[in-house]
Amino acid sequence: MAKLVLTQNARTVLEKRYLRRDENGKITETPEALFRRVARAVASLESKRDRPVWARRFAELMISRRFIPNTPTLINAGHSGGQLSACYVLPIEDSLDGIFDSLKDAAKIHQSGGGTGFSFSKIRPSGSLVRSTHGVASGPVSFLRIFDITTETIKQGGARRGANMAVLRIDHPDILDFIDCKRDQRSILNFNISVGATDEFMRALEEGSTYCLRHPTTGERVREIAAKEVFARLTRAAWECGDPGMVFLDRINRMNPTPKLGEMESTNPCGEQPLLPYESCNLGSLNLSEYLEEGKIHWKRLSKDIRIAVRFLDNVIDLNTYPVAQSRKITLRNRKIGLGVMGFADLLLMMDVPYGSGESYELAEKLMSFIEREARQASSELAKERGPFPNWKGSLWQRLGYPPLRNATVTTVAPTGTISIIAGASSGIEPIFSGVFYRNVLSGERLMEIHPTVEKAFSQSGIQVGELSEEGIGRVLGKAWSPAQQVPLEAHVRMQSIFQRHSDSAVSKTVNLAEACTPEDVAQAYRLAYRLGCKGITIYRDRSRSSQVLEKPAAPAETPQDTGPESCPSC
Repeated sequence: MAKLVLTQNARTVLEKRYLRRDENGKITETPEALFRRVARAVASLESKRDRPVWARRFAELMISRRFIPNTPTLINAGHSGGQLSACYVLPIEDSLDGIFDSLKDAAKIHQSGGGTGFSFSKIRPSGSLVRSTHGVASGPVSFLRIFDITTETIKQGGARRGANMAVLRIDHPDILDFIDCKRDQRSILNFNISVGATDEFMRALEEGSTYCLRHPTTGERVREIAAKEVFARLTRAAWECGDPGMVFLDRINRMNPTPKLGEMESTNPCGEQPLLPYESCNLGSLNLSEYLEEGKIHWKRLSKDIRIAVRFLDNVIDLNTYPVAQSRKITLRNRKIGLGVMGFADLLLMMDVPYGSGESYELAEKLMSFIEREARQASSELAKERGPFPNWKGSLWQRLGYPPLRNATVTTVAPTGTISIIAGASSGIEPIFSGVFYRNVLSGERLMEIHPTVEKAFSQSGIQVGELSEEGIGRVLGKAWSPAQQVPLEAHVRMQSIFQRHSDSAVSKTVNLAEACTPEDVAQAYRLAYRLGCKGITIYRDRSRSSQVLEKPAAPAETPQDTGPESCPSC
């Protein structure tokens, strides 16, 4: 069994959020005991004879930091009635009962530690007639504010604020109000928001023409509007405050694995998991930096670990306690899992490959295509042992000629914000943010972080860590040092598109832009994401908000920025 090695920040995070406590608040669990607890719980789904074997395999995978599951699994596995899924999507119908039923379901999910995504697109626009009361509708943004206030009140597990995604279709008559709803940076702080773009809109944008806004309940044309006008408003708002992002709904639904069940209208809070109404998904990520040996990737070990991780995530589906009955039903019929990666930027740095170089693209293609292929094979093997997911018949995969699969989706790329701290790795497929930075987490706690790979490189070179600076890091690490804001915009988007090609679901990736960038840069990123086949796009311009998750240390004349909650505490 590998020895558990943790950074100080990893220990801090585990102690604050994950380790068990007694009734007096005293920690009663070690980090290694946490991983063993989770492993035993997940292995309890195996046959009595095989449980000890799988418990050892699952524990070794986590203790070695080669694989970490999403936060709710780490916190709740082994607890009676534990909710283990990272993300849920809930429907919102155009009725008072429907809206507040979804609000109640969301409250239950947040209380249990999950995040939620919603489409507000079915709610009639503001000013519409409400026949039952002879009044006028207040529109989707007004109800979005109610959902936000409720989330503010209910903290996940008593320690974390809920994370949400709100989507509104680009052809909804209230789309401009939605685009602007976070620009004041004082309201709707518990939601990421994304515009649900259609192919029709993107064509109109390319052609410089108009498109139709339609009433969501009647389908009637409300008015024509210039696509460039809406897009300019959208990209300006994103430049100002980071929201809204875009999700490309038609592309998402072309790859919907179970189209007979309806359309996917929203995603989880960080956008990597488009889901049907009430669906949930379990996520886990492989730490790619742990697969490098003597300068080469250990493909055989990676293949073995992919199979163990797929089995782990499939077990979680049955072990999970679902806060909402409808979620249990559809999740068990589709059995979606999301195996992703973290530590990709670390791997590039260790291999002396600059992020955004041709070599980095080739490596990304090779790695994610391998993970996709091996994960599907693992799911196919599980289907032989346990049966395919119940909605297999008529699924996209059956139509495409695949052998039966246990899971409707197997791959995704999550942001891994907190679990990457535990693993001591760079998050998701992001470039390293900075060699030295502050991470604002833990309900306002501010952690100073020296990126572990950078620290190790300095240690090996004999240079004191106290001498760390962007210039100093560049001198030590050479051409491979490429922090996020120095990576060209096109490279951010192109890297996301490569991982998207081999992800069943989607990819969470933030295009980190320098403070001096322009709204035109944002527009370029959004257009490029659509052109290169991404399912969505998010940008963040440095210092465009008064609080942000990651920030560089302030220069002596500057005042450090206020701290704020993480954007997705569940992944």
